[in-house]
Amino acid sequence: MPLRKAGANVDEATDEEANINTGDDGPSCGSVLCGIVLTLVSMLLIIATLPLSIWTCIKIVAEYERAVIFRLGRIVSGAKGPGILWVIPCVDTFRKVDMRTISFNIPPQEVLTKDSVTIMVDAVVYYRVFNPIVNLTQVEDANVATQMIAQTTLRNMLGTKSLAELLMDREEMAEQMEVVLYDASKHWGIKVERVELKDVKLPQSLQRAMAAEAEASREARAKVIAAEGEMKASRALKEAAEVMSESPAALQLRYLQTLSEIAGEKNSTVIFPIPLDMLGTFTKK
Repeated sequence: MPLRKAGANVDEATDEEANINTGDDGPSCGSVLCGIVLTLVSMLLIIATLPLSIWTCIKIVAEYERAVIFRLGRIVSGAKGPGILWVIPCVDTFRKVDMRTISFNIPPQEVLTKDSVTIMVDAVVYYRVFNPIVNLTQVEDANVATQMIAQTTLRNMLGTKSLAELLMDREEMAEQMEVVLYDASKHWGIKVERVELKDVKLPQSLQRAMAAEAEASREARAKVIAAEGEMKASRALKEAAEVMSESPAALQLRYLQTLSEIAGEKNSTVIFPIPLDMLGTFTKK
């Protein structure tokens, strides 16, 4: 997938950016001397307070975490962990970063679509930290920033789609939103892995209008089907009449069959008319 290639390039770019940002200005001689003095003093305090001080020097980092150590405000040789780490009290600042996939719900957003329909849409976003150093140094709170940009991206993208496109192409829209969020958050050391549109809520008035439209469409199709059936039936009756007109006995047999069907359904009085040819014989006599 092109997204994976982009992710690999982003990893390299963000690593280079982190190296540039963390090592662009070298410390002055005075600050270096002060740092050495403070480090030596801290080491002397650790030695003097052994073994109690050992508990403040040892830090444990879990398998799913990475640690970033700031010594006198500067990063010490990249992210560390998992396992046991050694820090110097009063000199080192210890920060943990969770590397697991994190999910959050985007609150329902009221959006006006391209065809001027107001809808409520909510989504869920899955992301993880791939560069702990950039995550801590480039943005104040990467989690909050990712959530805010996800909300604005959802509103902006849905505003360019019509209601029909939104209902039919939800997967395609989720993929487009994933790419946009990844491009925006990769500079913070965050990789957006998946975006899913959870629900699309329509106004009650619009739901009633769509239901009435669907019902009218079904009724129209039913009338067309009934009319086509009547037309086919009339053609069949016409063909049957033409066949029976060639033989008068066939008409009498059909008449008797109809009487038997009526008698089989329920008891009733049947008036049997006398054929006209029989009356003709009596009138001649």
